[in-house]
Amino acid sequence: MRRALQLAEQAALAGEVPVGAVLVLGDEVIGEGWNLPIASHDPTAHAEIVALRAAAQRLRNYRLERTTLYATLEPCAMCMGAVLNARISRVVFGAWDQKAGACGSVIDLPRQPKLANRIDVFGGVCSGESAALLREFFAARR
Repeated sequence: MRRALQLAEQAALAGEVPVGAVLVLGDEVIGEGWNLPIASHDPTAHAEIVALRAAAQRLRNYRLERTTLYATLEPCAMCMGAVLNARISRVVFGAWDQKAGACGSVIDLPRQPKLANRIDVFGGVCSGESAALLREFFAARR
């Protein structure tokens, strides 16, 4: 999670919403990213998607089984859809997202009974630090 927080800080420096994500297989980081929608002109370039794409390229496989995704913010529906399709095993996130969170705040995709695969989700890890980055970023923009 510490690495995800560092990546979120890089996003803020680049003028992007400060969210970072790291994908881990065993003890090895296989993908990481931060929010890039503004710079890349790509609405799908959320930190989680950037990290998943990097990991898939590294492993040369779109299935990312037995991996853990660490993100500084509760993933949105788009990102959780990608997590489910990639067969990621676990998601650990920092701050809860009361506006777009898809792990319990607004909707709860991982716990939908009709979905075939199950994902362990742990929220609130380093939530204070994650939320502070977001608060500071938006306060400076107002």
